[in-house]
Amino acid sequence: MTATPPAHARSTKQVWAGGLTTFAAVMLMIAGVLSVFRGIMAIAQDDVFVTTPNYVFKFDLTGWGWIHLILGAVAVIVGLGLFQVSTWSRVAGVTIAGLIVIANFLSLPYYPVWSIVMIAFSAFIIWALCVVRGSEASSASSAGSATSSMPS
Repeated sequence: MTATPPAHARSTKQVWAGGLTTFAAVMLMIAGVLSVFRGIMAIAQDDVFVTTPNYVFKFDLTGWGWIHLILGAVAVIVGLGLFQVSTWSRVAGVTIAGLIVIANFLSLPYYPVWSIVMIAFSAFIIWALCVVRGSEASSASSAGSATSSMPS
């Protein structure tokens, strides 16, 4: 059994791992909330969206609204799970961010600039979750929780 190192003994990698996982969690929750709002706008048949008659992946605007609404709700839940720094939450985070990328690519003609912004946003989330190794993330979270419970 190994003891948790004191806060000053944490390596730079552990600090980066904890920071990147927190970054990804917050960004995924923000992306989720924005996707929920986008879904609500599409379900309400808002006139903010443009229509392109000859797009290969043409769907009903209400259908896209439900897709974005569901993806957004799941992204918020997974984002909350990322604060636990578990492997399942990192895998789920990469998966849901990838689905957000695909959904935004397929809905490019309806809201082009925002779709590109969300694709880039999700790419940062995927990068942040993939660059951290499991052992670094778990040791960063355990070291962070050990220092947060220590009196000053």
